[in-house]
Order: sequence, then structure tokens, then C-alpha cells
Amino acid sequence: MTTRCSHAMPFGAAVEADGVRFRLWAPAARSVKLIVYDEPARAVPMRASQGGWFETKTEAKAGTRYRFRIDDRFDAPDPASRHQPEDVLGPSAVVDPEAYAWRHDDWPGRPWGDAVFYELHVGTFTPEGSFDGARRRLAHLAELGVTAIELMPISDFSGARNWGYDGVLPFAPDSAYGTPDALKRLIDDAHGYGLMVFLDVVYNHFGPEGNFLGAYAPPFFTDRFKTPWGEAIDFSQRPVRDFFIHNGLYWLEEYRFDGLRLDAVHAIEDEGAPHFLDELAQAVHRRFDGKRQVHLVLENDENEAHLLSAGGYRAQWNDDFHHACHVLATGEAQSYYSDYAADPVGHLIRCLCEGFAYQGEASAHRGGRLRGETSKHLPPTAFVNFLQNHDQIGNRAFGERLGALASPQALKALTAILLLAPSPPLLFMGQEWGAREPFLYFCDFHDELAAAVREGRRREFRAFPAFRDEAARARIPDPNAATTFAAARIDWSALEKEPHAQWLSFHRELLRLRHREIAPRLAKLTTNTADAERLGATQFQICWRLDGARLRLRANLADAPAPLPPLPERERVLYAQNEAAPWSVVWSLG
Repeated sequence: MTTRCSHAMPFGAAVEADGVRFRLWAPAARSVKLIVYDEPARAVPMRASQGGWFETKTEAKAGTRYRFRIDDRFDAPDPASRHQPEDVLGPSAVVDPEAYAWRHDDWPGRPWGDAVFYELHVGTFTPEGSFDGARRRLAHLAELGVTAIELMPISDFSGARNWGYDGVLPFAPDSAYGTPDALKRLIDDAHGYGLMVFLDVVYNHFGPEGNFLGAYAPPFFTDRFKTPWGEAIDFSQRPVRDFFIHNGLYWLEEYRFDGLRLDAVHAIEDEGAPHFLDELAQAVHRRFDGKRQVHLVLENDENEAHLLSAGGYRAQWNDDFHHACHVLATGEAQSYYSDYAADPVGHLIRCLCEGFAYQGEASAHRGGRLRGETSKHLPPTAFVNFLQNHDQIGNRAFGERLGALASPQALKALTAILLLAPSPPLLFMGQEWGAREPFLYFCDFHDELAAAVREGRRREFRAFPAFRDEAARARIPDPNAATTFAAARIDWSALEKEPHAQWLSFHRELLRLRHREIAPRLAKLTTNTADAERLGATQFQICWRLDGARLRLRANLADAPAPLPPLPERERVLYAQNEAAPWSVVWSLG
């Protein structure tokens, strides 16, 4: 029997047997009309009900375009629109989610211990810049050995190009990438290859253009809190909380995503009980536990380990691991790297053994503020590690990837640590073959907003010595320029050239080794089992007790050679690089 998936929501447009039900929360509106763009267009009054809700049911079908007319003053798209074929300012379109017939309807998901992430931006991952373009590269990803694709945010944003964190209609896949069915085909085919698909979701702010909520639902926002990007969302309001909980369930149920990565949850302020994050996790587990494996991952600059201990979240992106590795590979010590510059090896050891490097210590970069909570009780599988991601490349003025900044020896050693350590690793698109294309911040704003974004981007770098004068900052690429976006599109023809082919082979070899020797031993890992020994300024060894075996890393992460301790008895070498030489890494199992 073919599966057809839909998620029932108390708002938006819902296809029913006798028409389409439309529902909108507009507590500041006196009247709301549904504008249906039939031939000719018609206005249907919506019935007001308690709590600021407006509702109507009318004849319509999949593909019907509509807006809401607020107090006869302006027309707005549906904030829960499933499809925006004419961008954020255009009409919404009715979608019948059950029109798509899932082919791999018996997909159970994959256990967390299998996770190897591959982060990609749909618009720059392929020449087509579309869901269908990404779908045609799934065979490459499966052969590489990754098991989880992570899409950067795809919710509808203003313009034709964006990183995705400026989305304003969080239920609508951006039409620049294709239709809702095209996204479903991508996920469906990924499951056929044995690949999980995760979605990066943004629940801490809306983008600066195309968000009408404040005009008819001002309680959606609050001035009690601040965010770096715009108005703070008021999670004390039940309709607001439900809006985002349903959003998470919608992506997981209607699109069959395997998990969510919640962006910057440190910027989600909520004084309620339970906290929004807890309630979201509870709702997800109630819906899917025992039915399909679904995983929730956080980005959280505050390193709040309690969310990983009892909050229903599998793991957190571990910026500390990245920062320590970046300082080791490049020697850079500006901005947030300054917190790791004095002893990057020590910070890396702590990340590998205990998760966070900062577990309540003072951060000089943050003005001496204490950062983090104790994480040493957590298993290494609670931390997603990476050497590159969209933020850490895009936070640079010229968007350079690590391969343009570090020696091949250093990069190879750190990659071997990343891909064979018990923590789930993450690669950024093209990293597997040493792609050289930059990944700068890009968007498609216009007029005053474009100027503000351009100047804001350049202002970010004023504290850096290389950009203290205005002429130097003027060289930083304009985020709004089409050329900035085009430069980020990765070149797939590089796979056939050297040294890119060697890098690809190297990544494939390590991931084969991970899946054969390490992943099967992670399933029962529920606590920290690591012991570390510091052997010198740049030398160390770490031993993890896994299911029925000991996994050992011995390394010297420096340009100077240094001896490593001998291989313990009854251990066999899994991987060895430059033993007793600079940038040496030896993995063994016994």
C-alpha cells in the first residue's frame, strides 16, 4: 500500500472532502477576508471566533492561489503557506499533501550511531540549484559514505537567493528550489539510497522582508528580549508556540524528514514551563517514538548540556571542536579563536573526551562571561563535530575554505580525527574533494535594505586589523551581488582532477573504515568512556571504551616530528598517518 503523508494543523489551508478550510490567527484585525484568485477573483468573509482566530471554508482545490485581506487595508500571504510560487509577497497556493505517493514508505530511519552528516545549500550544491539537482547527486553521497544529508534552511525567503536564515514563511519550501513535490522526491530517493535527510530550521527570528505577522498579530513578538537579527518571538503566547511545534512536526511527518537541526537556540527566550524547546521535543517523541527513528540536533552557543541530558535532543553542533582544530591548522587567533589560541591541543583533547571545551569557564572573547555547562558525563555521540560548515566558512570576509588556509598535512591529520572519532562527523558540501569555491554570505535584497545588509556585513570586520580602513572593507564582496552567490556554487568537474580525486578517495576510505569498525560499536554508548593522556605540548593519546573494544587515538598535531607511544598489545592499527613524523595520527582497536 502506497503511503500518503499529511500533517493536520489548526491554521493555514487544509484540503477537506467538501472544500478547503482556511484559518488565520489575527488578534489585531477587526475583519479578515479570504481573497481567492479564481477567474474572477473573489473575496470571502472569514468568521471571527474567540482568541483572535478567523476561519472559513470554500470551494477550492490544489493550486488555488489566495491571500488574506486584513481590515480592507492590505493583503498578506498565509503565514502557514505550504507553497509560495511568486515569492514572499505573492499569493499563497493551496497544496494537497496527500497527492504525493511515497515510494519508500517502509523507511524506518537509521540509528543515531550511524550518523555521518553532509551539510549542503540547495542553491549552490549543483549547477541547477534545485531540489531535483540535489536528487541527481544522491548516488555520489551514498558512495562517499555519508548517511545523513542536512539541508540549510529552505523556508521561503525574499528574492531568488539566500542562505535561508532570512526565511519568513516557515512552512513553504522556497520556490527558487522547486515545488513541494520536488522536495518530497529528493527525500524519497534519499531514503532509497539509505540516506537520512535533516532540515535546518530557524525558530529564533524572521527575516527582514516579507513578514506581515506584526501587522495583524503583534503578540507574535515581544520587546522583553532581543535578538541579533530582529524582533524576538514571544513563546509565552499559545498560538505562537503551537505555530512552531506544528512546523517541526510538519516537516517530519508531511515530508518525512529524519530530523531537525534547530538554529541558534540560545536566542530562543522563553519564560514558560515547560520551555518551548522541551515541549517541542516532547511533541516529536510522542508522535514518532516506536514508529520511525527521528533525531533532534541543536546549535547552541551557550553549551547547555542539560538539553542533551534530559531535554530530548540527540546532540549539539560542537563549535569548540571546530575552533580548536582551526587554530591548530591555521594559527589564527582573532575573534572567537582567541579563546582557544593559548592551548588548542588541550581544548581539542577536552572536546574529544568530554564534549565541550567550555563547560562553565570564563570566555575572554565574551568579556569574561562564563560559558557552558558540564558535559563530561555525556557520550561522545552527543556532539556533532566538524572542520567546516556554512557559518565557519561564511563568517570570513572572503569565505575561504579551510583547504585554502591550512597545509595538506594538517588538514589530512585533522580529517582523520574528525571521521574516525566516535562523535558523529559533519562535512560541508565539496569538502570531500577539497573544493576551493568560497562560501560567502549572500542574499537578494534591494534598495535601502540591500545597502544596510551590505554595510552591516562590512562593519562586522572593522575590529580585524586587515579591515580597519574603509577602503579595505570595500573589498568585501557585496552579499546582494549575483556574483557573490555564483562564486559559491561548487564545481563538480573538479572530482576528476588532482589533487581533488585523491582527497575524495581519502574521505571514502576513512568513512568505509568508520562504518565497518566504529559505527557498530556506538549503539550502546550512553556515557563518557574516554581516558586521555597528554604526552607533550602537541602529543596525546585518547582511549574510548566502546562496545566490546577499545578505540585508541595517538597523535602529534604539529609541524615538528615527535615520537608516539608504542601500540599496546592486542590492538591492531586501523589507520596510520606519518607515525613519528609531523602531523601524525594513528588509530587502533583492540
